Order: sequence, then C-alpha cells, then structure tokens
Amino acid sequence: MKAPFLSLIGAGPGDPELITLKAVRVLGQADVVLYDALINPALLDHAPPQAIRQYVGKRCGRHSLPQEEINRLIVEMAQQYGHVVRLKGGDPFVFGRAVEEIITAQQHHIGVTVIPGISSATAVPASQMIPVTSRGVAESFWVTTGTTCSGQLSGDIALAAQSTATVVILMGMHHLGYILQIFIDHGKQYTPAAIIQEGTTPQARIVTGTVSDIHLRAQQAGIGHPAIIVIGDVVSLHLQV
Repeated sequence: MKAPFLSLIGAGPGDPELITLKAVRVLGQADVVLYDALINPALLDHAPPQAIRQYVGKRCGRHSLPQEEINRLIVEMAQQYGHVVRLKGGDPFVFGRAVEEIITAQQHHIGVTVIPGISSATAVPASQMIPVTSRGVAESFWVTTGTTCSGQLSGDIALAAQSTATVVILMGMHHLGYILQIFIDHGKQYTPAAIIQEGTTPQARIVTGTVSDIHLRAQQAGIGHPAIIVIGDVVSLHLQV
C-alpha cells in the first residue's frame, strides 16, 4: 500500500502551457487528482490514465463541496489510494485555501509538498501588456480579494485606494460598483482601470477606461466572471506597448 501524500499544485492562470515543468512531472505521478473550477481541462491529461479525477471546484461563491468536505476527501483519498494532487488555479498560496488543507493533512500524518504556480494577479495583466509595476509609473502593487470568506467587501480595498500603487483585485466583480465608489471617494475617479475576463485563454476579453466609467463599459461589453480588476496608471500602457 502506498504511503499517503498530498501535493498542492498551482495550475497557473488558465493557459494550459502556463504550468511549470515540475507541476507536470508531479501530476504524472498522481493516484488521485482533486481539481478546482478554473483549471483548464487539458491539464488533466498529464495525470496517469488510471488516476481518479474528481471535481471539487467553486465559482462565484457557489461551492460544489464545502471546504471541510474537501479536507475530508483529501484525507480519505490519500489513505485509500496514496498520492493526492490538489490542482488549484493560479498559485496555491494566493487565495487558494492551501493552508487549511495542509493543516488537515499534517493532522493525519500525511506528507505534503507545495508546487507554486503562476498567479493570475500578475500573469493576466501581463497577457494584455499591462505591467503591475513600471519605472516612473508604479513602484509597487497591491493584490487583494474583492470578497472575503464571509461574502463581504474586503476592508483592504479602502487602504489600497489611498495608495499610489497598482491595485489588482481578484474575485471582485460581484462588488464592482462598491469597489469603484471607494476609489472615487478617494479622488481616483480619473485613474485608469481595466477589467480582464478569462485572461490568458482564447476567450480572453478586456475593457479599459477610468474608475468613473469602467463599470458601464464592462456592462456594455458583457464582461462577467471570472475576471480581475486592475486600477492604476499602468493600465494606460496597455495600448502603448
């Protein structure tokens, strides 16, 4: 019987080629793959044909499984089959609940490794020629969630709105109007803004504008989930490079 083991793998932002060589190698050793909603299905082909593949994803707050049930499933599958791969969108440690899964595994004496992935927070803007920093334009950047675990708007957004940094907001479309109003309240109504849907995939779409008009532009373009919000002067570089 195989020793139980858990590998937390970052699958990258959507493009199936934006996954690391190490991740592909470890995925090829999986006995079980538990994968999330934003995983490109093509990545599952890297797992052995006999590996169990089970979807445990969530979108827009609608969970297929509560996190507690995912934790239980990790332990059960590892003890029964051996090597469990948790395939997570982006990077496991960027809003990926990886720590909760690691703690659960350790409590059951299951070995754990983490294989970092390319985060959508930087890769999606880059795919649209938007840097998160640029000399003379932005010297730092914030990455924040738009929606906390309680479903409320993150208080960090008000802090970010007071900064000169680029602000990248993940999982924020549900609260888009409120988010933009916070920036307006801090005098940022003319700051360039972009919303990028399904970045790095063939379905990618982008709308650009300013904080004051990006909401209307997104509505007119039919932009929806999954998408990230980028606010900052670097957005103006989108059409210049």
